[in-house]
Amino acid sequence: MRPTAAPRVLLAHPTGNEFFRQLARAWRAEQRLAELCTCLDWRGPAWLEAQLPAGLVAELNRRGLSRATGGHVRTHPWREAARLTATRLRGRALTRHETGVFSVDAVYRDFDRWVAHRIARGAVTAEYAYAYEDAAADTFAAAAARGWSRVYDLPIAHWTESRRLLAEEAARWPEWAPTLLGPDDSGTKLARKTQELELATHIVCPSMFVAQSLPAAVRAARTVIVAPFGSPAPCAPREPRTPNGALRVLFAGAMTQRKGLADLFAAVRLLPAADLELVVMGSAVLALDFYRATGVRFTYEPPRPHAAVLELMRSCDVLCLPSVVEGRALVVQEAMSQGLPVIVTANTGTDDVVRDGENGFLVPIRSPQALADRLAWCLAHRPQLPRMGSVAQAAAARLTWPSYVAALNTALFPAA
Repeated sequence: MRPTAAPRVLLAHPTGNEFFRQLARAWRAEQRLAELCTCLDWRGPAWLEAQLPAGLVAELNRRGLSRATGGHVRTHPWREAARLTATRLRGRALTRHETGVFSVDAVYRDFDRWVAHRIARGAVTAEYAYAYEDAAADTFAAAAARGWSRVYDLPIAHWTESRRLLAEEAARWPEWAPTLLGPDDSGTKLARKTQELELATHIVCPSMFVAQSLPAAVRAARTVIVAPFGSPAPCAPREPRTPNGALRVLFAGAMTQRKGLADLFAAVRLLPAADLELVVMGSAVLALDFYRATGVRFTYEPPRPHAAVLELMRSCDVLCLPSVVEGRALVVQEAMSQGLPVIVTANTGTDDVVRDGENGFLVPIRSPQALADRLAWCLAHRPQLPRMGSVAQAAAARLTWPSYVAALNTALFPAA
């Protein structure tokens, strides 16, 4: 059992994500959690879920943090519940980026103030505050006043690098500029991001791409920790798809040029249409008519629960994600875990697991020709894809959630 004197952590995230849940579950089991905070912790009964729309039930079940971690969760639910309601009712003015009273930004700021208030009034005793981008400024100020260490989880490249890359994409693909949401961040929001970094004592990054995007002065003054995410459990060996049909290529993610979708469409136009079956799964940032107007034929698959995503992956031959800026695209490891070779850029943050020519291909950003060349290689070497998929699966299996937690524990609690 862990010594009772070991440091304890307040862990806070407004809306949750997979790496937050994995960390919460592990630290609860290790008795490291002083407090676990989020907006919603759904514990609704089955009879109520039966009365609600399936999409809403899926979203609420994703928020069942006490179910996932097996312990008590502090919640601050009202503004986030109002945001979800306004979103379903299409109340765009209420949820408008930054300015809407129930926008994501408003939820994050309100949650940050609430966590800070709990720290300031002594409602929780800990030595570390672990918070996430856009919900850490007030929390860290309150934690610093109490002498706590402040751990900042940065899931995507630093905003200066992101804005530079996205501004270049807006000029390069002006018709796709409306899909690039990052450049719309106000000076006030960017100043908060800078304040969060200045208040942090530790910065957790999921990839070297994110770590290297930090300003040099920030890297020099703080402990920077690179902790790759874990992968899903590998699937059982699958039957190879027939080499005679079209190559089934999967794109998975928000339908934006931040993830390189315009470049993928351009690459597909360079190849014979009959040779490829492009499957696009994810949230459409614009109306589907915008994407259809590009002239590229594709099958659209809407977002779905995680298990169904993995099932869709197993029906494809290769994943293609030519992202311009990411943190660590977990979807790449997910596809590899299901036996798919991948064609990705280093900016996906997964160049530590993708071995060019062995389990997939690394291509430069902004290069439809390079994408087309690799897709053409896959078409010409269909019998080799199952072997590459097996190598991909083995590589993904080496990245586990326990290893993610262990990397953080080693860096944060070296004497514990």
